[in-house]
Amino acid sequence: MNVHDASVEQPTSTPALAERLRITEIFHSVQGEADAIGWRTVFVRLTGCPLRCVWCDTEYSFYGGEWRGIDDILVEVASHEVKHVCVTGGEPLAQKRCQILLTRLCDAGYDVSLETSGALDVSGVDPRVRKVMDLKAPDSGESARNLWSNIEHLLPHDQIKIVIASRADYEWARGKVAELGLARRCMVLFSPVHGAVQPRELAEWIIEDKLPVRFQMQLHKLLWNDEPGH
Repeated sequence: MNVHDASVEQPTSTPALAERLRITEIFHSVQGEADAIGWRTVFVRLTGCPLRCVWCDTEYSFYGGEWRGIDDILVEVASHEVKHVCVTGGEPLAQKRCQILLTRLCDAGYDVSLETSGALDVSGVDPRVRKVMDLKAPDSGESARNLWSNIEHLLPHDQIKIVIASRADYEWARGKVAELGLARRCMVLFSPVHGAVQPRELAEWIIEDKLPVRFQMQLHKLLWNDEPGH
């Protein structure tokens, strides 16, 4: 099985299989991004991604993983006694049963967020979920994969994240914010690529241009420097 191919999934002919997902890891940490930054959070990282962004920092989630039942996932999440749960990847929507997990987590009373690349359709995501959706800038190498129709399915509690690797990326992002009226739809987040753009530099560009966006850095990188399990 080619795990990173979003179009390849095992058959769902039995109820047991229909309730399984391939999981890279489940861990308890502090949310490092978006509007829930700083909250104690359980992360459910699904395996597989159809994209190959140049600056990706979770390539280990492209392959492997372990098939786990959704009931089992919910039991592990509950053991950490948290309010916030983040479903991430890879690209979690590459597994269609991710939608079942999201709804089950919402039904259980969690504050649920979904980190998604913006390349796959988000229209079917439970509206209770806070979508944190990327728009891929040119230096990602995957800007052609942006599914622009997704913007119409964003709700006020959702967020658009644009990762900036250069001044050219910034100019592209600034143009998209204005052209598409993104800040009127939901919160827009600009993040510097670690080691490519100095955070202070990006912050100063945003201030100079008076952009209606939120600057963010990855808190988990500052605290743990990409150590596994954080």
